[in-house]
Amino acid sequence: MGDVFEVATGDGPPTAADGPGRVAEVRTAFDGLLQIRRVTNTAPAAWELHQMVRAVALALEAAGIPPSALDASGARTTTGFRVRTSDRADMVCVDWLGPAGSGAAQEEEQRLTRCAAVLGELGWEALLYRGPRRRRFLEVEPAPR
Repeated sequence: MGDVFEVATGDGPPTAADGPGRVAEVRTAFDGLLQIRRVTNTAPAAWELHQMVRAVALALEAAGIPPSALDASGARTTTGFRVRTSDRADMVCVDWLGPAGSGAAQEEEQRLTRCAAVLGELGWEALLYRGPRRRRFLEVEPAPR
């Protein structure tokens, strides 16, 4: 039996299978999510609402937006999105992070705006905020029906 597909949230190690293999795995997982939406006629589907961090991360990676990653010591190694839980119920946050000196802070507004557009097309409402140390982040929740 093959390895289990794991969504990259941006807070874990670099994905094991970068390149075409990873792209195919992400596409297959995302196509499965879209099929669930078609069968249930809901967007986001119930599974997504119960696994919001994973669902939002999958949508972003499927759109070709790279996830960030951490090394074994917890240091950020890759610039990209990070999806994390929020203090508010039924909401997650998306940050744009990278290693020290990577310039992630300078590109975060543009990159997060792109993330918000992708998520908006998929039934999520994503609002851009400025948080501590003036860093921007998205708050993401299901769009009102």
